[in-house]
Amino acid sequence: MSDTTLDVTGWTCPAPLRDRPRVVMGHGGGGALSAELVEHLFAPAFGGEVLSQLGDSAAVTLGGVRLAFSTDSYVVRPLFFPGGSIGGLAVNGTVNDLAMSGAQAAYLSCGFILEEGVEMSVVARVAQDLGDAARKAGVEVATGDTKVVEAGHGDGIYINTAGIGIIPQGVDLRPQRVVPGDVVIVSGEIGLHGVAIMSVREGLEFGVDIESDCAPLGGLVRAMLAVTPDLHVLRDPTRGGLAASLNEIAAASGAGVVIQEGRVPVPVPVANACAILGLDPLYVANEGKLVAFVPREHAEAVLAAMRAHPLGRRAAVIGEAVESHPGLVVARTGLGGTRVVDLPIGEQLPRIC
Repeated sequence: MSDTTLDVTGWTCPAPLRDRPRVVMGHGGGGALSAELVEHLFAPAFGGEVLSQLGDSAAVTLGGVRLAFSTDSYVVRPLFFPGGSIGGLAVNGTVNDLAMSGAQAAYLSCGFILEEGVEMSVVARVAQDLGDAARKAGVEVATGDTKVVEAGHGDGIYINTAGIGIIPQGVDLRPQRVVPGDVVIVSGEIGLHGVAIMSVREGLEFGVDIESDCAPLGGLVRAMLAVTPDLHVLRDPTRGGLAASLNEIAAASGAGVVIQEGRVPVPVPVANACAILGLDPLYVANEGKLVAFVPREHAEAVLAAMRAHPLGRRAAVIGEAVESHPGLVVARTGLGGTRVVDLPIGEQLPRIC
């Protein structure tokens, strides 16, 4: 080895450039770039107390009734994937956003943006999937819109859905209610949706079929609320995965969060696929899972109710809210160490929903 002494004066560790003059894919990834876009551009432009909640859905009062209101747009590629399609995703994504406020979705709007040249049979198949998913979720598509853009200006089909539902009396789900001692529960195995999309998008085979977990969570949430309406917060960890949801809750509540890495249910095929692709399962998108912060005195009963529901059979306690390291999420590893689970900058897998 050379004995030349390196002058490291002035060396810096490069950080991702946040001050961007143009939109990049990471701005739609559900991570730090998305948060900055919303908080520093859209929120100041729109204003409003309700918007400042920045939840999966907005809780509003209209005519003396508490409603949950949400909208989402779906640009997933490919349109059809193991376990679902853009049609089912467009229903379940919005239904689940409403469920995270404790609401049972009642009505949806549906907007189709079609690219010139897309086969009508593809449009029909997507529409049928969307209708089937709505009926399964117990929600009615009440209104809609269709637009067509020139060939080359879209990606076949984009869909926007918005939904409303009534929030039951006594239910108040928001991250500001999280307190140290709350138990963190995840409803099942994570990472299935993101890996399913990647497997078909890139033509990868992992030796076993991996299907998306896309499903409506309203029934599972009702089972949890039947135990106690005093759940503190629910989130469905879609873009940015479980890590993004935990970080959002920690930042909004001011509490620290500690999870036991070995308790997070990661199915073996997902773990293997992530190892091959260099991904962290905590950051991979889900479309049929939720994470709950539950008062400790209710945690055991809520967990039992979740495990009795078909969509919560693999529910597990993975951690707790703590007083230390406020606003940060920390994972304790199987080797006895700890690591900070940061909010992702962008997204490991773009165009995932």
